[in-house]
Amino acid sequence: MNKVILMGRLTRDPEIRYSAGENQTAVARYTLAVDRRFRRQGDEQTADFINCVVFGRGAEFAERYLHQGTKIVATGRIQTGSYTNKDGNRVYTTDVVVEEQEFAESKAAASENAGGGYQQAGATAPTRPEPTQAAGDGFMNIPDAIEEELPFKC
Repeated sequence: MNKVILMGRLTRDPEIRYSAGENQTAVARYTLAVDRRFRRQGDEQTADFINCVVFGRGAEFAERYLHQGTKIVATGRIQTGSYTNKDGNRVYTTDVVVEEQEFAESKAAASENAGGGYQQAGATAPTRPEPTQAAGDGFMNIPDAIEEELPFKC
């Protein structure tokens, strides 16, 4: 079985081309920056940069909706290949042929992470609202007047 599932951010806008011939097919190429699961002690987060290629409707979707910094989930398969470059050297390639791609965050979250998901120097992090005060048993106090709105009796 050859199946790949990736979640990461596009390093740049997708590169779109159309195949030659009577039935032109869209071909999109992009690179995903995928954070590594573990990091060494004291090191910053590291990422792998995975080359992806999408064909047909998926490529048209990428052209229209995916941009640098967009966080997506892509599923597909690994494909290897090779070619001879201008200097006569054999070059080996590894790409993920994407079969499905979808957004991995909402538009609102994407706009908050417009800097690539990293905090810019001098910027303040959004504050998390404080939880309401709980009774000593860990449960929130419910005012007596609300009883009739609950679907059960206390």
